[in-house]
Amino acid sequence: MSVASRAPAHIRSLSPYQPGKPVSELARETGIPESDIVKLASNENPFGMSRKAKAAAAAALDEGARYPDGNAYALKAALAKKYGVDRAQLVIGNGSNDVLEIATQTFLAPGDATVFAQYSFAVYPLATVARGARGIQVPARHYGHDLDAMAAAIDDTVRIVFIANPNNPTGTFLPGGEIEAFLARVPQDVLVVLDEAYTEFLPPEKRYDAIAWVGRFPNLLVSRTLCKAYGLAGLRLGYGVAHPEVAELMNRVRQPFNASGVAQAAAVAALEDEDFVRQVAENNRQGMAQLTAAFANFGLEWIPSCGNFVTVRVGDGARVNRFLLEQGVIVRPIGGYGMPEWLRVSIGLPAENARFIAALRGALA
Repeated sequence: MSVASRAPAHIRSLSPYQPGKPVSELARETGIPESDIVKLASNENPFGMSRKAKAAAAAALDEGARYPDGNAYALKAALAKKYGVDRAQLVIGNGSNDVLEIATQTFLAPGDATVFAQYSFAVYPLATVARGARGIQVPARHYGHDLDAMAAAIDDTVRIVFIANPNNPTGTFLPGGEIEAFLARVPQDVLVVLDEAYTEFLPPEKRYDAIAWVGRFPNLLVSRTLCKAYGLAGLRLGYGVAHPEVAELMNRVRQPFNASGVAQAAAVAALEDEDFVRQVAENNRQGMAQLTAAFANFGLEWIPSCGNFVTVRVGDGARVNRFLLEQGVIVRPIGGYGMPEWLRVSIGLPAENARFIAALRGALA
Protein backbone atom coordinates (compact mmCIF):
# COMPACT_ATOMS: atom_id res chain seq x y z
CA MET A 1 0.00 0.00 0.00
CA SER A 2 1.40 3.41 -1.02
CA VAL A 3 1.36 6.71 0.83
CA ALA A 4 -0.95 8.13 -1.84
CA SER A 5 -3.43 5.31 -1.31
CA ARG A 6 -3.74 6.33 2.34
CA ALA A 7 -5.04 9.77 1.46
CA PRO A 8 -8.75 10.12 2.31
CA ALA A 9 -11.08 8.91 -0.41
CA HIS A 10 -12.66 12.36 -0.79
CA ILE A 11 -9.22 13.84 -1.57
CA ARG A 12 -8.39 11.13 -4.09
CA SER A 13 -11.74 11.78 -5.79
CA LEU A 14 -10.91 15.42 -6.53
CA SER A 15 -10.02 16.74 -9.96
CA PRO A 16 -7.80 19.83 -9.75
CA TYR A 17 -9.09 23.23 -10.78
CA GLN A 18 -8.18 23.94 -14.39
CA PRO A 19 -7.01 27.54 -14.86
CA GLY A 20 -6.96 29.36 -18.18
CA LYS A 21 -4.07 28.45 -20.48
CA PRO A 22 -1.09 30.78 -19.90
CA VAL A 23 0.24 32.82 -22.83
CA SER A 24 3.70 31.27 -22.37
CA GLU A 25 2.27 27.74 -22.66
CA LEU A 26 0.52 28.44 -25.95
CA ALA A 27 3.67 30.11 -27.26
CA ARG A 28 5.69 26.96 -26.48
CA GLU A 29 3.07 24.72 -28.08
CA THR A 30 2.57 26.69 -31.30
CA GLY A 31 5.69 28.79 -31.81
CA ILE A 32 3.55 31.93 -31.92
CA PRO A 33 5.41 34.81 -30.25
CA GLU A 34 3.93 35.75 -26.88
CA SER A 35 3.46 39.31 -28.12
CA ASP A 36 1.13 38.00 -30.85
CA ILE A 37 -1.11 36.04 -28.47
CA VAL A 38 -4.37 37.45 -27.12
CA LYS A 39 -5.60 36.01 -23.83
CA LEU A 40 -9.30 36.42 -23.11
CA ALA A 41 -9.67 33.38 -20.87
CA SER A 42 -9.31 34.31 -17.20
CA ASN A 43 -11.38 37.48 -16.70
CA GLU A 44 -8.23 39.50 -16.12
CA ASN A 45 -8.04 43.27 -16.30
CA PRO A 46 -6.87 44.25 -19.82
CA PHE A 47 -5.39 47.48 -18.41
CA GLY A 48 -3.29 45.62 -15.85
CA MET A 49 -2.61 47.40 -12.56
CA SER A 50 -3.10 51.13 -12.18
CA ARG A 51 0.00 53.32 -12.07
CA LYS A 52 -0.65 54.03 -8.39
CA ALA A 53 -0.84 50.33 -7.53
CA LYS A 54 2.32 49.58 -9.53
CA ALA A 55 4.24 52.33 -7.73
CA ALA A 56 3.11 51.09 -4.33
CA ALA A 57 4.01 47.49 -5.20
CA ALA A 58 7.46 48.53 -6.43
CA ALA A 59 8.14 50.48 -3.24
CA ALA A 60 7.05 47.52 -1.13
CA LEU A 61 9.69 45.31 -2.76
CA ASP A 62 12.30 47.07 -0.63
CA GLU A 63 10.82 45.14 2.32
CA GLY A 64 10.63 41.87 0.38
CA ALA A 65 13.01 40.10 2.76
CA ARG A 66 10.66 40.68 5.69
CA TYR A 67 7.43 38.91 6.49
CA PRO A 68 4.33 40.93 5.66
CA ASP A 69 1.97 42.31 8.29
CA GLY A 70 0.01 39.19 9.17
CA ASN A 71 -2.88 41.32 10.41
CA ALA A 72 -2.89 43.54 7.30
CA TYR A 73 -3.40 46.66 9.42
CA ALA A 74 -3.10 49.28 6.65
CA LEU A 75 -5.22 47.30 4.20
CA LYS A 76 -7.94 46.62 6.76
CA ALA A 77 -7.92 50.32 7.68
CA ALA A 78 -8.42 51.23 4.01
CA LEU A 79 -11.25 48.72 3.60
CA ALA A 80 -12.90 49.77 6.87
CA LYS A 81 -12.85 53.40 5.76
CA LYS A 82 -14.15 52.63 2.26
CA TYR A 83 -17.06 50.45 3.38
CA GLY A 84 -17.83 51.81 6.84
CA VAL A 85 -17.11 48.57 8.67
CA ASP A 86 -15.00 47.61 11.66
CA ARG A 87 -11.58 46.04 11.12
CA ALA A 88 -12.80 43.10 13.22
CA GLN A 89 -15.25 42.26 10.43
CA LEU A 90 -12.54 41.70 7.81
CA VAL A 91 -10.76 38.59 6.57
CA ILE A 92 -7.93 39.07 4.07
CA GLY A 93 -7.25 36.36 1.51
CA ASN A 94 -4.77 35.34 -1.16
CA GLY A 95 -7.44 36.22 -3.69
CA SER A 96 -11.13 35.69 -2.96
CA ASN A 97 -10.62 31.96 -3.66
CA ASP A 98 -8.67 31.89 -0.42
CA VAL A 99 -11.58 33.51 1.43
CA LEU A 100 -13.91 30.80 0.09
CA GLU A 101 -11.48 28.07 1.15
CA ILE A 102 -11.11 29.58 4.61
CA ALA A 103 -14.89 29.64 5.00
CA THR A 104 -15.19 25.93 4.19
CA GLN A 105 -12.25 25.08 6.43
CA THR A 106 -13.87 27.00 9.29
CA PHE A 107 -17.46 25.83 9.03
CA LEU A 108 -17.45 22.40 7.38
CA ALA A 109 -16.77 18.99 8.86
CA PRO A 110 -17.06 15.56 7.24
CA GLY A 111 -20.73 14.76 6.74
CA ASP A 112 -21.80 18.41 6.43
CA ALA A 113 -23.14 19.84 3.18
CA THR A 114 -23.11 22.98 1.07
CA VAL A 115 -25.64 24.28 -1.45
CA PHE A 116 -24.68 25.95 -4.72
CA ALA A 117 -26.17 26.44 -8.16
CA GLN A 118 -25.54 24.48 -11.32
CA TYR A 119 -23.17 26.43 -13.62
CA SER A 120 -21.62 28.31 -10.70
CA PHE A 121 -17.96 28.68 -9.73
CA ALA A 122 -16.03 25.39 -9.75
CA VAL A 123 -14.28 26.22 -6.47
CA TYR A 124 -17.51 25.72 -4.49
CA PRO A 125 -17.72 21.94 -5.02
CA LEU A 126 -13.93 21.57 -4.89
CA ALA A 127 -13.63 23.33 -1.53
CA THR A 128 -16.62 21.38 -0.22
CA VAL A 129 -15.28 17.94 -1.14
CA ALA A 130 -11.81 18.84 0.15
CA ARG A 131 -13.34 19.10 3.65
CA GLY A 132 -15.03 15.71 3.37
CA ALA A 133 -18.40 17.43 3.00
CA ARG A 134 -21.15 16.92 0.43
CA GLY A 135 -22.15 19.40 -2.25
CA ILE A 136 -25.83 19.85 -3.15
CA GLN A 137 -26.01 21.24 -6.67
CA VAL A 138 -29.34 22.92 -7.39
CA PRO A 139 -30.46 23.01 -11.05
CA ALA A 140 -29.98 26.42 -12.63
CA ARG A 141 -32.75 28.75 -13.73
CA HIS A 142 -31.87 30.51 -16.98
CA TYR A 143 -28.21 29.58 -16.41
CA GLY A 144 -28.26 31.27 -13.01
CA HIS A 145 -29.42 30.80 -9.43
CA ASP A 146 -32.88 29.53 -8.52
CA LEU A 147 -33.08 30.95 -4.99
CA ASP A 148 -36.39 29.27 -4.18
CA ALA A 149 -34.96 25.87 -5.05
CA MET A 150 -31.76 26.63 -3.16
CA ALA A 151 -33.74 27.58 -0.05
CA ALA A 152 -35.72 24.34 -0.35
CA ALA A 153 -32.46 22.34 -0.59
CA ILE A 154 -31.28 23.49 2.85
CA ASP A 155 -31.59 20.64 5.35
CA ASP A 156 -30.10 19.92 8.76
CA THR A 157 -26.74 18.94 7.22
CA VAL A 158 -26.22 22.19 5.29
CA ARG A 159 -23.71 24.59 6.80
CA ILE A 160 -22.91 26.89 3.83
CA VAL A 161 -24.81 28.28 0.85
CA PHE A 162 -22.78 29.81 -1.99
CA ILE A 163 -24.20 32.54 -4.20
CA ALA A 164 -22.12 34.17 -6.95
CA ASN A 165 -23.47 37.53 -8.09
CA PRO A 166 -22.71 38.18 -10.90
CA ASN A 167 -22.29 34.49 -11.53
CA ASN A 168 -19.21 32.90 -13.05
CA PRO A 169 -19.04 31.44 -15.71
CA THR A 170 -22.44 32.53 -17.03
CA GLY A 171 -22.53 36.20 -15.97
CA THR A 172 -26.12 36.05 -14.74
CA PHE A 173 -27.30 38.54 -12.11
CA LEU A 174 -29.70 38.48 -9.17
CA PRO A 175 -31.31 41.79 -8.10
CA GLY A 176 -30.31 42.78 -4.59
CA GLY A 177 -33.87 42.57 -3.32
CA GLU A 178 -34.08 38.89 -4.22
CA ILE A 179 -30.89 38.09 -2.34
CA GLU A 180 -32.03 40.11 0.67
CA ALA A 181 -35.32 38.18 0.75
CA PHE A 182 -33.39 34.91 0.47
CA LEU A 183 -31.21 35.84 3.45
CA ALA A 184 -34.34 36.37 5.53
CA ARG A 185 -35.39 32.78 4.75
CA VAL A 186 -32.12 31.04 5.55
CA PRO A 187 -31.65 29.56 9.05
CA GLN A 188 -29.35 31.70 11.16
CA ASP A 189 -26.92 28.83 11.71
CA VAL A 190 -26.26 28.46 7.95
CA LEU A 191 -23.53 30.68 6.50
CA VAL A 192 -24.43 32.41 3.23
CA VAL A 193 -21.32 33.23 1.20
CA LEU A 194 -22.16 35.99 -1.28
CA ASP A 195 -19.34 35.92 -3.82
CA GLU A 196 -19.15 39.36 -5.44
CA ALA A 197 -15.91 39.03 -7.40
CA TYR A 198 -17.39 40.99 -10.33
CA THR A 199 -19.49 43.57 -8.49
CA GLU A 200 -17.44 46.54 -9.76
CA PHE A 201 -18.66 45.85 -13.30
CA LEU A 202 -22.33 46.34 -12.42
CA PRO A 203 -24.01 49.42 -13.91
CA PRO A 204 -25.28 51.92 -11.31
CA GLU A 205 -28.92 50.86 -11.69
CA LYS A 206 -28.10 47.27 -10.66
CA ARG A 207 -25.97 48.06 -7.61
CA TYR A 208 -26.98 47.20 -4.05
CA ASP A 209 -25.09 47.34 -0.73
CA ALA A 210 -24.58 43.79 0.49
CA ILE A 211 -22.00 44.89 3.05
CA ALA A 212 -24.68 46.94 4.79
CA TRP A 213 -26.70 43.74 5.23
CA VAL A 214 -24.06 42.12 7.43
CA GLY A 215 -25.36 44.03 10.46
CA ARG A 216 -28.83 42.51 9.96
CA PHE A 217 -27.73 39.04 8.86
CA PRO A 218 -24.87 37.78 11.07
CA ASN A 219 -24.71 34.61 8.96
CA LEU A 220 -23.70 36.56 5.83
CA LEU A 221 -20.14 36.59 4.46
CA VAL A 222 -19.55 38.98 1.55
CA SER A 223 -16.51 37.91 -0.47
CA ARG A 224 -14.81 40.31 -2.90
CA THR A 225 -11.56 40.52 -4.83
CA LEU A 226 -9.07 43.05 -6.13
CA CYS A 227 -7.96 40.62 -8.84
CA LYS A 228 -10.54 41.64 -11.45
CA ALA A 229 -11.50 45.32 -11.74
CA TYR A 230 -8.47 46.43 -9.71
CA GLY A 231 -6.01 44.40 -11.78
CA LEU A 232 -4.20 42.53 -9.00
CA ALA A 233 -4.71 38.97 -10.28
CA GLY A 234 -0.98 38.26 -10.34
CA LEU A 235 -0.52 39.54 -6.78
CA ARG A 236 -3.63 37.74 -5.42
CA LEU A 237 -5.67 39.81 -3.00
CA GLY A 238 -9.22 39.24 -1.80
CA TYR A 239 -11.22 39.99 1.31
CA GLY A 240 -14.35 38.99 3.18
CA VAL A 241 -16.70 41.09 5.29
CA ALA A 242 -18.68 39.31 8.00
CA HIS A 243 -20.00 39.52 11.54
CA PRO A 244 -17.03 39.87 13.94
CA GLU A 245 -17.65 36.42 15.41
CA VAL A 246 -17.55 34.84 11.95
CA ALA A 247 -14.48 36.82 10.92
CA GLU A 248 -12.67 35.96 14.15
CA LEU A 249 -13.17 32.24 13.59
CA MET A 250 -12.02 32.49 9.99
CA ASN A 251 -8.93 34.41 11.07
CA ARG A 252 -8.03 31.55 13.43
CA VAL A 253 -7.88 29.25 10.40
CA ARG A 254 -6.32 31.68 7.94
CA GLN A 255 -2.63 31.22 7.24
CA PRO A 256 -0.71 33.98 9.07
CA PHE A 257 1.04 35.44 6.00
CA ASN A 258 -1.45 34.61 3.25
CA ALA A 259 -1.27 38.09 1.67
CA SER A 260 2.18 39.33 0.69
CA GLY A 261 3.45 42.76 1.62
CA VAL A 262 3.61 43.70 -2.07
CA ALA A 263 -0.03 42.68 -2.58
CA GLN A 264 -1.17 44.56 0.51
CA ALA A 265 0.62 47.75 -0.53
CA ALA A 266 -0.75 47.56 -4.06
CA ALA A 267 -4.24 46.93 -2.73
CA VAL A 268 -4.22 50.00 -0.49
CA ALA A 269 -3.22 52.17 -3.46
CA ALA A 270 -5.68 50.45 -5.81
CA LEU A 271 -8.61 51.03 -3.47
CA GLU A 272 -7.94 54.76 -3.62
CA ASP A 273 -7.76 54.87 -7.43
CA GLU A 274 -11.45 55.19 -8.25
CA ASP A 275 -10.76 56.87 -11.60
CA PHE A 276 -8.94 53.75 -12.78
CA VAL A 277 -11.84 51.48 -11.83
CA ARG A 278 -14.28 53.76 -13.67
CA GLN A 279 -12.09 53.54 -16.78
CA VAL A 280 -12.01 49.76 -16.49
CA ALA A 281 -15.80 49.56 -16.13
CA GLU A 282 -16.35 51.81 -19.15
CA ASN A 283 -14.00 49.74 -21.31
CA ASN A 284 -15.93 46.68 -20.16
CA ARG A 285 -19.26 48.22 -21.16
CA GLN A 286 -17.99 49.12 -24.62
CA GLY A 287 -16.22 45.80 -25.09
CA MET A 288 -19.34 43.87 -24.11
CA ALA A 289 -21.27 45.76 -26.78
CA GLN A 290 -18.50 45.06 -29.31
CA LEU A 291 -18.57 41.30 -28.68
CA THR A 292 -22.33 40.85 -28.46
CA ALA A 293 -22.85 42.84 -31.67
CA ALA A 294 -20.51 40.39 -33.38
CA PHE A 295 -22.36 37.42 -31.90
CA ALA A 296 -25.65 38.81 -33.20
CA ASN A 297 -24.07 39.30 -36.63
CA PHE A 298 -22.88 35.67 -36.59
CA GLY A 299 -26.30 34.42 -35.46
CA LEU A 300 -24.93 33.07 -32.16
CA GLU A 301 -26.71 32.77 -28.82
CA TRP A 302 -25.09 34.32 -25.77
CA ILE A 303 -26.01 34.71 -22.10
CA PRO A 304 -26.50 38.36 -21.08
CA SER A 305 -23.66 39.05 -18.67
CA CYS A 306 -23.03 41.48 -15.82
CA GLY A 307 -19.39 40.45 -15.42
CA ASN A 308 -16.25 41.24 -17.42
CA PHE A 309 -16.85 38.23 -19.67
CA VAL A 310 -19.60 36.79 -21.83
CA THR A 311 -20.54 33.16 -22.53
CA VAL A 312 -21.46 32.30 -26.11
CA ARG A 313 -22.81 29.11 -27.73
CA VAL A 314 -20.58 28.10 -30.64
CA GLY A 315 -21.66 24.49 -31.29
CA ASP A 316 -18.64 22.28 -30.84
CA GLY A 317 -16.85 24.26 -28.16
CA ALA A 318 -13.75 22.05 -28.15
CA ARG A 319 -13.29 22.35 -31.93
CA VAL A 320 -13.79 26.12 -31.97
CA ASN A 321 -11.43 26.49 -29.03
CA ARG A 322 -8.72 24.52 -30.83
CA PHE A 323 -9.11 26.71 -33.91
CA LEU A 324 -8.84 29.87 -31.84
CA LEU A 325 -5.71 28.59 -30.11
CA GLU A 326 -4.13 27.96 -33.51
CA GLN A 327 -4.80 31.62 -34.30
CA GLY A 328 -3.15 32.73 -31.05
CA VAL A 329 -6.39 33.54 -29.22
CA ILE A 330 -7.03 32.02 -25.79
CA VAL A 331 -10.59 31.84 -24.45
CA ARG A 332 -12.15 29.54 -21.87
CA PRO A 333 -13.87 26.29 -22.84
CA ILE A 334 -16.41 25.35 -20.16
CA GLY A 335 -17.24 21.77 -20.95
CA GLY A 336 -16.21 21.00 -17.38
CA TYR A 337 -19.23 22.99 -16.23
CA GLY A 338 -21.51 20.81 -18.35
CA MET A 339 -21.60 23.40 -21.16
CA PRO A 340 -19.60 21.81 -23.99
CA GLU A 341 -21.23 23.95 -26.68
CA TRP A 342 -20.21 27.20 -25.02
CA LEU A 343 -17.08 29.33 -24.62
CA ARG A 344 -16.50 32.02 -22.00
CA VAL A 345 -14.76 35.09 -23.40
CA SER A 346 -13.24 37.81 -21.24
CA ILE A 347 -13.64 41.43 -22.32
CA GLY A 348 -10.32 42.81 -23.57
CA LEU A 349 -9.14 46.03 -25.12
CA PRO A 350 -10.88 46.97 -28.39
CA ALA A 351 -8.07 45.57 -30.55
CA GLU A 352 -8.00 42.32 -28.56
CA ASN A 353 -11.75 41.94 -28.93
CA ALA A 354 -11.44 42.56 -32.67
CA ARG A 355 -8.74 39.91 -32.94
CA PHE A 356 -11.01 37.39 -31.24
CA ILE A 357 -13.97 38.32 -33.45
CA ALA A 358 -11.89 37.81 -36.59
CA ALA A 359 -10.64 34.44 -35.36
CA LEU A 360 -14.14 33.36 -34.38
CA ARG A 361 -15.41 34.28 -37.82
CA GLY A 362 -12.82 31.93 -39.27
CA ALA A 363 -13.79 29.16 -36.84
CA LEU A 364 -17.44 29.41 -37.85
CA ALA A 365 -16.79 29.54 -41.59
